[in-house]
Amino acid sequence: MILPSRTLQIPAADGLADAFAAFPDDGGQHPGVLMYPDAFGIRPVVREMARELAGHGYCVLVPHFFYRHGPAPVVELPEYIGEDVRPALIAQLMPLIEAHTPERIARDAETYLGFLTAQPEVGAGPVAVTGYCIGGLLALHTASAHPGRVAAVAGFHGPVSAGGSENLHAFLSRITARVHLGHAESDLTPEALGELNQALDAAGVDHTSEIYPGTVHGFTMADTDAFDAAALRRHWDRLLPLLGRTLTSG
Repeated sequence: MILPSRTLQIPAADGLADAFAAFPDDGGQHPGVLMYPDAFGIRPVVREMARELAGHGYCVLVPHFFYRHGPAPVVELPEYIGEDVRPALIAQLMPLIEAHTPERIARDAETYLGFLTAQPEVGAGPVAVTGYCIGGLLALHTASAHPGRVAAVAGFHGPVSAGGSENLHAFLSRITARVHLGHAESDLTPEALGELNQALDAAGVDHTSEIYPGTVHGFTMADTDAFDAAALRRHWDRLLPLLGRTLTSG
């Protein structure tokens, strides 16, 4: 099945943001999902994941959140991202990641949410936000900055922990969405997971947060050497019920 999809440009705070959108093929209105990719950005594997999610009845928007630094992709990517090229790519991307401040994230999120919900294919009501790697952190920031507009958040192998932020409780306590976090085993120890989950509990966040066994950072991305097919299936097994519980079809 070939689903409707298109490449878009979103008028954003500091320029035009490239984006990819995928929609169900029945011509009706459906709930919206804002999908943040990993730092490598919009590319074939991400487009395929957006199409797969659209096939389950959601309108999916994938923004290029590094648009201030040029159109996607901002770094030249090989077809397969292995350990031989990963360090150099990350070194190129790290200044962009560090420049992507919480203020920029919140301002851009408002733009992306407004653009998504204005699409004729998107029904009324709150949306979901999902993200991968740094996109998982952006998803949480979006839910924290815009709680009334986001009903569900899912983040996978994201840089999320209870350490390093004195304002973590305030940040989390603004989230009213249901949350699922799927962590890579290489990213978070069981002790760190416990600390994070205690922080989520203390902030009153309705959540599930777990380590996916045997995984390394980036496990959902099939074009990298971190890919784990079983963990990707687990990701869908967690994500789809979360969306089904929180979003209403049009």
